[in-house]
Amino acid sequence: MTTLNLPQMWAHLLTVPEARVAVIYGGTSAEREISLMSGEQVLTHLKNVGVNAFGLDLGADGQDQLAQLQQAEMDVAFIMLHGRGGEDGTLQGVLEFMSVPYTGCGVLASSLGMNKLMTKLVWLAHGVKTPDYEVLHNTSNWRQVTQRLGLPLVVKPVHEGSSLGINIVDSVEALEKAYQDATAYDREVMAEQFIDGDEYTVPILNNLSLPAIRLETDNTFYDLQAKYYSDQTRYLFDNSMTELQQEAMEDECRLAFEVLGCKDWGRIDVMRDKQGQNWLLEVNTTPGMTSHSLVPMAAKAVGLSFSQLALVILNLTLARVEAG
Repeated sequence: MTTLNLPQMWAHLLTVPEARVAVIYGGTSAEREISLMSGEQVLTHLKNVGVNAFGLDLGADGQDQLAQLQQAEMDVAFIMLHGRGGEDGTLQGVLEFMSVPYTGCGVLASSLGMNKLMTKLVWLAHGVKTPDYEVLHNTSNWRQVTQRLGLPLVVKPVHEGSSLGINIVDSVEALEKAYQDATAYDREVMAEQFIDGDEYTVPILNNLSLPAIRLETDNTFYDLQAKYYSDQTRYLFDNSMTELQQEAMEDECRLAFEVLGCKDWGRIDVMRDKQGQNWLLEVNTTPGMTSHSLVPMAAKAVGLSFSQLALVILNLTLARVEAG
C-alpha cells in the first residue's frame, strides 16, 4: 500500500510553471461529454493556482481540429480528450509533428491502451493475468463462444472507454444481441470471460501506484452512469485485502502499465475473484478528472489535492522537455 507523503516527495513538481498551457478537451468521440467535464475541472484548478492556462474544445472534424491546434499559442498541451481521436495516439501524433509537448502517454502506448485486444496480447506475452476472450464477428458461432468461455460473458467494443457499449450476458441469444449493440460503437467487438468478484481500480502516478479503490454499485456493473453521475456508487479504500495482497495488486498494475510503454499517469482496472486471483481488465491512459473520478480520489487519499495532482501531471511533461 502506498504510504509515501507525495506532496513532500514531489515538491519540485508542485511549482507553477510559466508555460502557456492548452487544456485540450471535447472532441467528437462518444466520450465527448465526459471529456468536457474533465477538461473544465482541470482548467479551473490550474487557473486557480496561477497557471497560464486556456481551454481548447476541438472542433467537429479533422481539418477544423488541426486548424485549432495550429492557431493555439501553447507551450504545452494538457490532454483531457477521452476516447478515439484523443486517447488513441491520434492527437499525440499531431502534437509530436507540431513539436508541442503533451501530458501522459506517447503515441504507441496510447494506441495500445485504447485497443483492448492489443492490450491483452501484450499483457499475456508478459505473464500478466487477464480474462480469456474471443473476438466476435457476424459469422461467429454464438453457442461455441459461450461453451468455450462460459456464461455469463462480458461483451465490449474493442476501442471504447467509459464502459460505453458494454453488456453482461447470460444466454446465447443475449450474446448475439449484445454484439449487435456494441457494433454501434465500434466495428471490432470482443467477448470476455466474466470474473465473479470485487472490482478495483489502481491509479498510477509517476511510476508509483496510488491506493487501490474497491468499487461498489447497485448497477449491474460499474457502468457510465455509476462512474460519472451516480451519487450512490461507493468508493472504498478500507477493502478486504491484507496489506501484502494490496501491494501485490499494485505491483501487478505497475508492471502492466510499464510493459505497454505507458508513462506519467493512468489507471488500471482489476477484478479480484473469490479465490483472491487478480485479473486485469484494461488500462486508461487519459483517465477522467471529474468530480466523481478515481485518480483524484486516490491522490487525495495520500495528501495530494486536485490542483496539486494537475500540477504534478503537467510538470512531469515539462521536466522531460528540460531534460531533453
